[in-house]
Amino acid sequence: MRIHTTEIAPRYQFLYDVGRFLLLSGILLYLVSLSAGKLNYNWQWYRVTPYLYSWDAQGFQPGPLLGGLLVTLWISAVSLIISCFLGLVTALFRLSTSFTARWIARLYLELIRNTPLLVQLFFIYFVIAPVLDIGRIPAAIIALSLFEGAYASEIFRAGILSIERGQWEAAESLGLNRGLTYRLVILPQAIKRMLPPLTSQAVSLIKDSALVSTIAIYDLTMKAQEIISETYLVFELWFVVAAIYLIITATLSIFIALMEKRLAIQ
Repeated sequence: MRIHTTEIAPRYQFLYDVGRFLLLSGILLYLVSLSAGKLNYNWQWYRVTPYLYSWDAQGFQPGPLLGGLLVTLWISAVSLIISCFLGLVTALFRLSTSFTARWIARLYLELIRNTPLLVQLFFIYFVIAPVLDIGRIPAAIIALSLFEGAYASEIFRAGILSIERGQWEAAESLGLNRGLTYRLVILPQAIKRMLPPLTSQAVSLIKDSALVSTIAIYDLTMKAQEIISETYLVFELWFVVAAIYLIITATLSIFIALMEKRLAIQ
């Protein structure tokens, strides 16, 4: 009987997780409704829809919140790609036999990890950007990429070090140089182990991207702040923004989970 339960449980794991998520969401909504009742807040959800989308003679028209969402997705996507590249390069530098490469990687990590992202964002935008003559969005992408890349480097380094020594020796016995060993032997195996923590880092990057609103980039957060200043729909809009971020990060997590399963089969 115990074996039968073990075999069936994985089939319903997804439904179980969804059920827990819905239950938690219901509890949170109940608590919010109780708080709103005590605050005597006048909910006006019907006013939120036009800021998301509208329909006219030309069809579907995205609202300012969806426009800000596109900016957020663009900044997050580009920053994620660059941060992964920086993380991999930094990890390889730390594992290098070159003293200079290790020193550069250590300096970068200590400088980035020990200072707040907001300070880095302001420094790049107000100090570096005028010198290089770059705009707000490139400055935001650079700041996010540098910050997240420092943390991604430790994920890459841990994944590489987790590969058994025998794999390195087998590659050496085949006459592969260090570059080919990484590309053909080590990284393909390490990526399967790095996917879960990299997913968490990607989720963190998406949430951290909200800070770019502080340098007047009209992303999702900035658009919400602008609309709130005009309509005073504080709770409605912030709950909608939180739901949008939740949908993005949950979709990303599901996509990576499917990718993990596919890599595990291969």
